[in-house]
Amino acid sequence: MQAAEVWGQRWTANDLPMARTYMEVACRKQSLVCLAADRSTMAGLNELIEQVGPHIAALKTHVDLVDDWTAEAWRAFCAKAQAADLLIFEDRKFADIGGISRKQMAGVYDIRSWSDLVTAHLISGPDIVDGLQAGWSDAGREGGVLLLAQMSSRGNLLAPDYTAQVVAKGKAHAGVFGFIGNGSRPEELALLRAAVGDGKLIWTPGVNLAVGDGEMGQRYGDPREAVLAGSDCIIVGSGIHKAAKPAEQAQAYAEASWQALCDR
Repeated sequence: MQAAEVWGQRWTANDLPMARTYMEVACRKQSLVCLAADRSTMAGLNELIEQVGPHIAALKTHVDLVDDWTAEAWRAFCAKAQAADLLIFEDRKFADIGGISRKQMAGVYDIRSWSDLVTAHLISGPDIVDGLQAGWSDAGREGGVLLLAQMSSRGNLLAPDYTAQVVAKGKAHAGVFGFIGNGSRPEELALLRAAVGDGKLIWTPGVNLAVGDGEMGQRYGDPREAVLAGSDCIIVGSGIHKAAKPAEQAQAYAEASWQALCDR
């Protein structure tokens, strides 16, 4: 099936190149799964790609959490991810002014050179998106910014009024790939989708085939319900990488998310 056929109005309404790239990857992999690669060693990260690469569409990283990081090892890791047809999503949660964010895309980790997507808070204003996009431009690349509109952690401060402002400003910015929503509460996610419309994507953490409460205040909802409520990508961490058989679990999430998209 062609991406335009599968995604329908989402495809038609999204003109950011990276958004369509993701939708094409999801169709090739028949998966709306982004793996939260919460490993602290290069060996652990590489192992995850080898185990679950065929069943996921993107890999969410925290480059500054890797204890044995080196530039050479990271380049090899990124090459392996690209060979596995994975988008690389650095969950940096940028929050500074545009000029500083542009510099933070460079620096020792040179995020601009290998990330396809990054996350950002909009607390400092929409210039942050300009700064991040300028970072990719400096490296001769294109990328997309996911703005945090909701969070799934207990007690977070992203109140409805703040979410509404993030959505309004994000919808108007060509450099915004989409929004991070709350996958643990489908009713909230449906309201976010209604506000966002079809012109931007929504990615959601807080989903697990075993719903309920997790560690450190995390809450989980059902992946199928999240996609039906409007999620375009489910971000899964421990539900896959802590499983006894990660590949089988990754495949289960892929099948659940893809079937939900087809049903949607």
